[in-house]
Amino acid sequence: MKIKDTPQYHNKTLEGAKKACYAQDENGEYKIVASIGWEVEETVTLLAVEELKRQENEALKGYLEGYLSPLPYYMYQRRMDIPTLSCTAGICRWRVKRHFKPSVFKNLSRKILVRYAEALDIEVEDLMRGIDNG
Repeated sequence: MKIKDTPQYHNKTLEGAKKACYAQDENGEYKIVASIGWEVEETVTLLAVEELKRQENEALKGYLEGYLSPLPYYMYQRRMDIPTLSCTAGICRWRVKRHFKPSVFKNLSRKILVRYAEALDIEVEDLMRGIDNG
């Protein structure tokens, strides 16, 4: 893409911020150019956010019905997925999935709960308490 063709669509998801893009100048060299987004990017971002919200609501339902721990709810609320939470908390993916089970989650050590809480940017006590749906 040429510098003059850098998208400048007012992408609402960027909230007025600019982001760096690479574009070619008149000599064919790549330069960093500021962009305020483009329509396709906004559409895809909004669809992804909508899907994470759906997953968050599904996880809340699972928690309230007793077949999920609070972990997946907080994970989706923070716009994460299993690989992201696994990497951020330093816990294997299969273990993260296993910790979605209430019976396993309630027996987690404080050390593991601290790792999750730090990754999710919440207090350990809030994670242990569960979800307040009031």
